[in-house]
Amino acid sequence: MMPAAKSLRIEIPELEADVSALWQRADDERALLVFAHGAGAGMEHGFMQSVSAGLAKRCVATLRYQFPYTEQGKRAPSRQPALLATVRAAVARGAELAGDRPLFAGGKSMGGRMTSLAVARDPAAAGFDALRGILFFGFPLHAPGKTGEERADHLQDVDVPLLFLQGTRDKLAELPRLEPVCRALGWQSTLHIVEGGDHSFHVLKRSGRTDDEVLEEITDAAAQFVAAHAGDATP
Repeated sequence: MMPAAKSLRIEIPELEADVSALWQRADDERALLVFAHGAGAGMEHGFMQSVSAGLAKRCVATLRYQFPYTEQGKRAPSRQPALLATVRAAVARGAELAGDRPLFAGGKSMGGRMTSLAVARDPAAAGFDALRGILFFGFPLHAPGKTGEERADHLQDVDVPLLFLQGTRDKLAELPRLEPVCRALGWQSTLHIVEGGDHSFHVLKRSGRTDDEVLEEITDAAAQFVAAHAGDATP
């Protein structure tokens, strides 16, 4: 039986505040992922829970955490400095919990982008030197209907492997715009394309697949990425 997630608090010294978090342990743990939520839902959203449970079955523990605005019950995201301070505090706590196990970070949409932005801007922050890779569960490259790749400019300043899990129907990261970004990153970038998936990895009935099947696919891909960069041959 999978160990139950443990509730804890993460202190954010820069904000003189703290936020709640869930540490999902795994049997035969091989790594830990510090896992940030997206802009529209907190750490207990079904997607976050399902990915954490799936990774636990694949020997990857997770540390999910709230951003300050979700902790306060607000809908609008906190300003960027507060988001970045939260990422730094969460990764530092994750490094403590991971011990000698490989450490990864990332998140859903905004959470993933804030993670990489924090690493790009302050690579010497506590825990960042231990990161083996960053995982993006839907990188928000641009607003719906907009053009431009400025949201990815900072990735050139991140010196760890990056995994992009992206649906072919993702309106926040149209593949003709995202693929050149990934190619430009060279060795760092792995792009896993989810056929028929939107930004939430939902697929249409006519695709012949279910959302649960897609969830298994992205969880497998995430675990394989972790295994490849943790020095382990199998997820």
